[in-house]
Amino acid sequence: MKTLIIGPSWVGDMMMSQSLYRTLKVRCPEIEIDVMAPAWCRPLLNKMPEVNQTIAMPIGHGELALKQRYQLGKSLRDQHYDQAIVLPNSLKSALIPFFAGIAKRTGWKGEMRYGLLNDIRSLNKQAFPLMVERYIALAYPKKDIKRACDLPQPLLYPKLSVELSDILVTQQAFNISNQMPLIGFCPGAEFGPAKRWPDYHYAALADMLVQQGAKIVIFGSEKDKQVGDAIIRQMTYSKSCINLAGSTTLEQAVNLIAGCKAIITNDSGLMHIAAALNRPLVALYGPSSPDFTPPLSDKVAIIRLITGYHKIRRGDAQEGYHQSLIDIQPQQVFESLMQLLAKFTESSTIQES
Repeated sequence: MKTLIIGPSWVGDMMMSQSLYRTLKVRCPEIEIDVMAPAWCRPLLNKMPEVNQTIAMPIGHGELALKQRYQLGKSLRDQHYDQAIVLPNSLKSALIPFFAGIAKRTGWKGEMRYGLLNDIRSLNKQAFPLMVERYIALAYPKKDIKRACDLPQPLLYPKLSVELSDILVTQQAFNISNQMPLIGFCPGAEFGPAKRWPDYHYAALADMLVQQGAKIVIFGSEKDKQVGDAIIRQMTYSKSCINLAGSTTLEQAVNLIAGCKAIITNDSGLMHIAAALNRPLVALYGPSSPDFTPPLSDKVAIIRLITGYHKIRRGDAQEGYHQSLIDIQPQQVFESLMQLLAKFTESSTIQES
């Protein structure tokens, strides 16, 4: 059985898609799973043991590029895929499997994809409230899974595989000693400051953790570097914090997060990576909601002071922060982290690790 997955284009969605791959592999151990996704996804897919190979998607997100999609589909015909599973809901995402002549093409109806998909599912959003449930459901015949409660339990959560040698080599590359417990901060957010916990709160929490014997490592993209610098400027013990935002590749960030004792994070793609690495994780939410795409792990504490989903890109505070995130105090996050460490590690403090 050979299957082509048309993968998503966002970090969090890509991470959640591994639950589908794991489920397919359990149902059919001999299955070969190839994933077509943007080239930046390769470091993540390479750490998913279920994936046979990654096929780079050369077409940018949102581009139709009909001729290029036809040529790409035609080039896949000699791969003799038995099935394609299309995870994005756009019409254009279903074109390549159709052009490739793959006999069974599975996916949710999305943008009226009749004909492009011939194993098409009509989505009842109330029946499948979580995105990961929608992905996993595609591993089963549609007659067998009508609602999320029909899915076999427990769900197979994302689980990245990282070698200890990769962790140590990457730590050495950035001159990070593993003699001290490392606490990772992921202070960025894709859609701006309204989804970010304030930098001054991160700074206050960092000082608390340093006093417990930890070293702080800040992760993120180049656009998060400024936030990381702001955190360090406001710390009393700034020499015990290193800002790697914008300085690592995605693969290096994954390796370093895997070596952290715990992670403090906003609602972000790195949050989903940390969950898949089985790190104790405190996730801080404001306007965005964990109801649809929560971090998938049993080692998570979610802190949120409001309910519902609020489509807000900028909060009322001068820095653009949302009041619901401003109101989450560093002491509360510290206490939640200590409770997680007490539950999921051998010691209840940072220093004893």
